[in-house]
Amino acid sequence: MTDLLFVHWDVSPFLLSIGRFGIRWYSLLFVGGFILGWFLFRSFMRREKVDEAVLDPLLYTLLIATIVGARLGHCIFYQPDYYFGSWTGFLEIFQPWKGGLASHGGAIALVIAMVWYANRYGKKNGFDYLWVMDRLCITVAFAGCMIRLGNLFNSEIYGDVTGLPWGFIFDLRGETEPKHPTQLYEALSYLIIGLIMIWIYRKKLDKVHKGFFFGFFILTCFGMRFIIEFIKEPQVEFEKYMLLDQGQLLSIPFIIAGIALLIYSSRKKLPSAADGFYRKKK
Repeated sequence: MTDLLFVHWDVSPFLLSIGRFGIRWYSLLFVGGFILGWFLFRSFMRREKVDEAVLDPLLYTLLIATIVGARLGHCIFYQPDYYFGSWTGFLEIFQPWKGGLASHGGAIALVIAMVWYANRYGKKNGFDYLWVMDRLCITVAFAGCMIRLGNLFNSEIYGDVTGLPWGFIFDLRGETEPKHPTQLYEALSYLIIGLIMIWIYRKKLDKVHKGFFFGFFILTCFGMRFIIEFIKEPQVEFEKYMLLDQGQLLSIPFIIAGIALLIYSSRKKLPSAADGFYRKKK
């Protein structure tokens, strides 16, 4: 094999760097995912006649829950010995810029935070918890795509050695062999999932039932994550000796929950849209 067939990835993780200050592509894409999500959610609210005044509290809740949950998820699920084994490690829990965010932790935090949000703002605005989650998962699919592209710019969480022509040689990590660009695999899968859900939302909203989008998303998203993990390099030392890695074990409950939600949605057949959507149609 000749490395001319492969992609030499030596792109700087910094978009802009001045002295010790720098703006990372990852940070830009992370924030961009939230901005895109805000505009998407605003379009959902406008279409279904939900008061847009509740949109800003949603954004703040999502930001806090995602960052706190993703950080704690990494510390608890992947490196508990380090972060809870000394004061030095414990203090680093509160320094997410040093690296270490876990999507499973962020997902768990979002599920919990949206319970509070729906109870606080939902009843008087014609929506409930599942309504929020059904629409939130559409925005999360696109945000997840952008975050995985950020991981690519950071040259992190890539896969095992591959002979495929689209293998990436991550020069900045000192790699000399082509690896699976699993960041792109995940980004593409999230993009496709998001586009499918957007199409269904735009064309079939009155034909799907409450809980469908949420169930479809967590089943397909974490199902793809489970599959892609088979060709990922271990993120931490203890994963080298596991039949299924930590990411796969954490994905299994989400996959089961997705199946359960789809069954619930098909049996209950509750209207998917907010109350204002149906008032508008009458």
